[in-house]
Amino acid sequence: MPGIGSRSLSVAVAIMLQLASTLCASSQEQPYRGKQIRMVIGSGAGGGYDTYGRILSRFLEKYIPGKPSVVIQNMPGAAGMTAMNWAYNVAPKDGTVILATFNVLLAQPLFDDPTVQYDMQKFEPVGSFSKIQNTCITWHTSPIKTIQQAKEREVLLAATGAAGNSVLWPKIMNAVLGTKFKPVVGYGTSEQRLALERGEAEGICGLSWSTIKASTPDWVMNKRINVLVQTGGARQKALPDVPLVLDFVTNSDDRTLLNFMSFIEELGRPFIMPPGTPPALVSIVRRAFDASLSDPEMIREAEAQLLEVDPISGEDMARIIRGAYAIPKSVVKRVSQIAAE
Repeated sequence: MPGIGSRSLSVAVAIMLQLASTLCASSQEQPYRGKQIRMVIGSGAGGGYDTYGRILSRFLEKYIPGKPSVVIQNMPGAAGMTAMNWAYNVAPKDGTVILATFNVLLAQPLFDDPTVQYDMQKFEPVGSFSKIQNTCITWHTSPIKTIQQAKEREVLLAATGAAGNSVLWPKIMNAVLGTKFKPVVGYGTSEQRLALERGEAEGICGLSWSTIKASTPDWVMNKRINVLVQTGGARQKALPDVPLVLDFVTNSDDRTLLNFMSFIEELGRPFIMPPGTPPALVSIVRRAFDASLSDPEMIREAEAQLLEVDPISGEDMARIIRGAYAIPKSVVKRVSQIAAE
């Protein structure tokens, strides 16, 4: 009988080794099994970026192999700069952090901003949910209803941090159109909109139409705002009668500046991972992002929430960023000068 026992032991050992090998292979194929991913959103709850981040997080759980849980962490501060610096310098680099950031911050290092503590080209792009075309709006009670009228007197605007769209775009329009917008910084994302309703400010410039529709649909349905102008190279389908900033610009240098700004809009709702994240994990998240944005259920849910879906892959996002960082220094210098005014 000892021979049989020996053979049984050998078989048992072989089975255990095979099981261990299978479990190891499964772990390698699904490194996110049993893990938790943090979707860090660089703004407060309730804004456009927050809305996009929350809907994406639910579908990433579906498409990342191993089905990890994805939890939301809002990290507002300095118009998203706090979260960007944290993601670059502090965040774990083990594939468990995805950052939903402001598109304007992708270009901020070009402007020698002393608050920037990151190298944009070292982040790992995951993809962009949609493009952004910003608008300049005033409250329905304001007498300022056109860009021409905004050239005639000072127009007080509610703005977030100094690096945000709601400060940069008014300054650019002042420079190339001769408007008299005056952004007042310090508002949170939700407070910025409340400032219009309370009469603290007349308008907001640098707020995307997609954000307005998603966050304050009553403004659109009840015609509570005047849309003075929109950015981008072509009028949005939803705003066919609203002029482009480019429609008022004939100077070639001004048009070059606006074309540079279009790179920021192309990557309107960007998601990135910290530098140093293992390439294999970045690839897994990118493919899950692509699958999520192609999911008919997500598209229906996004449309129900008035969100725009016009995705760009992580690979294309990386290519666009490389191109932007190769632009002539003179263009960047002029934007920097305008931003500093």
